[in-house]
Amino acid sequence: MTTLPQRPGKIIALHIGYRSRAAQRGRVPEQPSYFLKPSTSVAASGAALERPAGTELLGFEGEIALVIGRTARRVSPEHGWSYVGGVTAANDFGVYDLRYADKGSNLRTKGGDGFTPLGPAVLPATDVDPAALRLRTWLNGELVQEDTTGDLLFGFGRLVADLSQLITLDPGDVVLTGTPAGASVAIPGDVVEVEVDTAGHSTGRLVTPITEGTVPFGPYGALPRVDDQQRADAYGTSTPDFALTADLKRRLESVGTATLSAQLRKRGYNAVSIDGLTSTRPGARLTGRARTLRYLPYREDLFKSRGGGYNAQKRAIDSLGPGEVLVMEARGERGTGTVGDILALRAQVRGAAGIVTDGGVRDLAAVSALDIPTYHAGPHPAVLGRRHVPWDVDVAIACGGAAVCPGDVIVGDGDGVLVIPPDLVEEVVDAAIEQELQETFIAEQVAAGERVEGLYPMDEHWRGRYAAWLAKR
Repeated sequence: MTTLPQRPGKIIALHIGYRSRAAQRGRVPEQPSYFLKPSTSVAASGAALERPAGTELLGFEGEIALVIGRTARRVSPEHGWSYVGGVTAANDFGVYDLRYADKGSNLRTKGGDGFTPLGPAVLPATDVDPAALRLRTWLNGELVQEDTTGDLLFGFGRLVADLSQLITLDPGDVVLTGTPAGASVAIPGDVVEVEVDTAGHSTGRLVTPITEGTVPFGPYGALPRVDDQQRADAYGTSTPDFALTADLKRRLESVGTATLSAQLRKRGYNAVSIDGLTSTRPGARLTGRARTLRYLPYREDLFKSRGGGYNAQKRAIDSLGPGEVLVMEARGERGTGTVGDILALRAQVRGAAGIVTDGGVRDLAAVSALDIPTYHAGPHPAVLGRRHVPWDVDVAIACGGAAVCPGDVIVGDGDGVLVIPPDLVEEVVDAAIEQELQETFIAEQVAAGERVEGLYPMDEHWRGRYAAWLAKR
């Protein structure tokens, strides 16, 4: 089957299908699990989708959809793919505001009219390699999701076989195969696009404009409600309301990492420095939100399955957004490069603020000539595959002795690199600015010949003089 049915008999959706999404959710399922979506949720490319009136969190999830081509019942995983007629792009929309009322069914959350756009084209299963498909999602033209079927937890043949143990899959049925990391929230006025492609074949972009609904929910059923946990789940981050604004970035860059480190230490954070690294641009500041990439130690079979092609390293670089910092876990291994000139240039073109790796860097002269700083453990001429397997993107990692989570704030200067939890940034930067003002005053007094006793730190007398000095500034 290479055409889409207007109303599939069944739409079966997988809860978690990609390693990156499992890491983001903090759980890796041992077996696939599913939910049903109504056939009335199907929509075509270009059809507008209403965010229901009174709701806040309309989540989008770009997915690959399998269109069943022939009846499948009790088939084996080895033969499961042969029952697929084609693949297409899908967007598994859902309203997190109603998730509390679903008790796991996802009927209210994901079953609304138009909540399952499909298309526009179906790629015949005979023309594609199911292990070599790429999935991409754009929000208002900005790439926000990109992954390949090499990152799947469960192969497509296995899904068909598993479902067919109890359920007859009929021609035209649709199986949604899960979404990778990067799913987030769309608001009225946004446009979400999804595409599946491979080796010269493409579904084309599945386009969904978002509009605002006008008909409120009645009082005879569950009403929308949200909390911070729902917001965190919808946005895919533990701090959806945090934004590294231009003003906050300016304030962070007005103080040194030494001062920020002192303020973090006062709050009990003693292990937030990424140690042992050198910057390609020692005089440049680094400030941005963390994106993460994890390398495993080299092993032949793992590198064969995950090291080549459009691997996790390339996906991480290609998905960087403006102002983001790619932080790599290389276990302190300096015996090979973890990034070179081409990928560092790609990060710069994407608008990244910089790169941090506790491994080696190749093409050091060319990387050093770029505008963005790269903090690294040392130069090395060897390629990645000598010591590493690119493995995970956007998961919690360890870099230079510090834990780094996606979304953490990374700051760097000539003294080193710090990791600041987002919920501490405002408090820490305000205290750091005040500390540096005090130290400026103290330095002026020392330069004028004053003794440090009672001045550093300031006693009551000097605090009074500091207040007067501050009032004159």
